[in-house]
Amino acid sequence: MYLIGYDLGSSSVKGAIVNGQTGSVVASMHYPETEMNIDAPQAGFAEQNPDLWWSYLQILTQQLLSKAGIQGYEIKGIGISYQMHGLVVVDASGKPLRPSIIWCDSRAVGLGAQATEALGIDYCLSHYLNAPGNFTASKLEWVRQNEPEIFAKIYKMMLPGDYLAYKMSGEFNTTVTGLSEGILYDFETKTLAKRLLDLYQIPESMIPDIVPAVGIQCRLSAEGAAALGLEKGTPIGYRAGDQPNNAMSLNVLKAGEVAATGGTSGVIYAVSDKPVFDPDSRVNSFAHVNYTQDQPYTGVLLCINGAGIQYRWMRSMVGNAGISYPQMEQEAATIQPGCNGLVMLPFGNGAERMLKNKTLGGGMYNLDFNVHTKAHLYRAALEGIAFAFGYGAKILQSNGIPLNTMKVSSGNLFESAIFSNTIATLTGSTIQVMDTNGAAGAAKAAGVAIGHYESLQTAMQHQQILKEYLPSKHTETYLAAYERWAKYVP
Repeated sequence: MYLIGYDLGSSSVKGAIVNGQTGSVVASMHYPETEMNIDAPQAGFAEQNPDLWWSYLQILTQQLLSKAGIQGYEIKGIGISYQMHGLVVVDASGKPLRPSIIWCDSRAVGLGAQATEALGIDYCLSHYLNAPGNFTASKLEWVRQNEPEIFAKIYKMMLPGDYLAYKMSGEFNTTVTGLSEGILYDFETKTLAKRLLDLYQIPESMIPDIVPAVGIQCRLSAEGAAALGLEKGTPIGYRAGDQPNNAMSLNVLKAGEVAATGGTSGVIYAVSDKPVFDPDSRVNSFAHVNYTQDQPYTGVLLCINGAGIQYRWMRSMVGNAGISYPQMEQEAATIQPGCNGLVMLPFGNGAERMLKNKTLGGGMYNLDFNVHTKAHLYRAALEGIAFAFGYGAKILQSNGIPLNTMKVSSGNLFESAIFSNTIATLTGSTIQVMDTNGAAGAAKAAGVAIGHYESLQTAMQHQQILKEYLPSKHTETYLAAYERWAKYVP
């Protein structure tokens, strides 16, 4: 018996097939090989074609089955993880009416600020745990105000994972976890965020039906099964945004546990057993995958938009043709912490929530043409992202979130010893790199839904620590470099 999990990112669609009996991953890969484009028709915009996601997912499924050496009928459960805060709008036939407005798009920042003023920040924080900000609801309001002819045709609005589930099943549904990330869920009334919906003139009928995050949500239709090469009726048993899913995959499910990731964006995600909010909405809280009305587990999320995307930019614009990230790491390791005064800010990927939604932009300071080399640039890029993590960690800690141990999965920026050692030293944390990934976690969660595993904790146990990073003994060197960096952050 096998389980399949998908993890839709903004760079690629990742997938994994898990052997349900052993819990081992028998196939894991991503598609496409080159990173997906993010279209920016205007400054601050970020869009992707949702049907391209679906076509990539079909190709990926066939590759996974081939690599695992199994037939589609042997897959007994499907789990979906997806990039958070995106908006997909479809007509009554399920056809997308426009490209998806994805997570790092900042066009709706002003509308979210207006909504916060209209509703009152105290109301927003007590009911939604966040200001409406640049989240999914505000993006839908942007469509209403700027594309009224499209808004008039909307049958359902969906998050990216909801759209993939629809393409698989033909059914429109979503989860409380998903609604909370879009600021469409009221934690006080435990219903839809009706006051915000009314303010934005969004009819409740536009919101899909709510299903459990872990449970039988829908089943593969004949069309979905044929497209994927799986069996009709196979249950879709799990769905969550990529950051709650990453935490769950790392067995971060209880209060006080912390996960992190360093992909296109960077995230620290801490679990609380009660609603938590930051008075300035610099970090954001959402329903965790195990949230219930009786046990309101929430995930407190620090997001840094400019993380891996900045290092990718450095590789493509500055690196020699064909240079790999390990080669960049090797060169950067020849430079001492602090990069001889060179400072780089990674905030070039839209508005930054932890900076109160400022669009600061990337930047490089103190460049000395007689001193600094490519190796300095590589290290400054890594340090700049790590310092942004340190900056955000201080915000989490000021809200009572302990950061004693952070669990991370392999295959992202935390593979860099420079990056990980810098964060460990600045935060005083131990960083553990675990042998799992988000797609495998989604697959195992689907196993919980079909009753194969007793619980999420059971499904996610027995993980191996691949690497461990401890704070450096030379704390003063890192702190001095951080303080120099922080002077450029308003």
